[in-house]
Amino acid sequence: MILSLAMLTVMMHVAGLSIDPYDADNMPFYVSGVVLLALRFGLRDRPWRHARAVADCAEYYGVFTMLALMGAVASYPVAALTHGFHDAALQRIDALLHFDWLAWYRLVAATPILQTLGLAAYRSIYLTPAILFATFALTGDRVAAHRFLATFWLTAVGTLILYAFMPAIGPFSYLWHQPIAYMPESEQWQHGLIPALRDHSVRVVDLGHLRGIVSAPSFHAAAATLYINAAWRLPRLRWPVLALNAAMLLSTPVEGTHYLIDILLGTIVAVAAIATLHHLMPRSTAHRTSANGVAAPRLPR
Repeated sequence: MILSLAMLTVMMHVAGLSIDPYDADNMPFYVSGVVLLALRFGLRDRPWRHARAVADCAEYYGVFTMLALMGAVASYPVAALTHGFHDAALQRIDALLHFDWLAWYRLVAATPILQTLGLAAYRSIYLTPAILFATFALTGDRVAAHRFLATFWLTAVGTLILYAFMPAIGPFSYLWHQPIAYMPESEQWQHGLIPALRDHSVRVVDLGHLRGIVSAPSFHAAAATLYINAAWRLPRLRWPVLALNAAMLLSTPVEGTHYLIDILLGTIVAVAAIATLHHLMPRSTAHRTSANGVAAPRLPR
């Protein structure tokens, strides 16, 4: 995380961007940070039964929030250093996949219940990790929590690297040229914000109003893949998390204004991150058995 912060600082400098630390819109992040730090260091050694679980959960979600925030901010300097748009190529791939984004959008625009459910599912991207972290904290499984955070970080890095090669304004701006029947959650920021970042007419990144400007790969699709993978080893969460994130994937083309290929690429990036971490850090078990068959002692947490 420290290395990522250093790299982000360099990227912001190269792109001519900055963050105003005194902006009032940053206050929720400051308050949340103070609360999470207080829980992490104030409760960890308290005699209360669930003190350690709450402290661990605060640690996990705090690190997750920092990684997510740095990833969102990093998309701005990455976009500022790109050239052109690749919507024509992305749309051609969708056509080869027989995916009709306009038909999908018209269906959602004509069905209020799909709008409500889709919006709720799309916003659940921050709900599932909270459930996972609470479960890891209550079961004392710090290894699983740290593996998940490492995979999330690796996925974010991979997403940003690929995004640098395929910036796009998204199917909503590229394909829809009629009066807006329904405004998705992601709206239409790419076609205005990305050129403004490139010509340096936007120089300050407002943390309180970060906009999703990454089309391909879709990070919602990547996150859904990570969440399902993390929950698959938790019998009580496996199917609820699968159902919730399947709904998030279905909502992503419209609410996230993504091509189908964006979603496929996001899934591929997440699978690659999972496989890479599994190769670099094979999953450990609670008890290891030595060569002579004697169980090794449990390591202190």
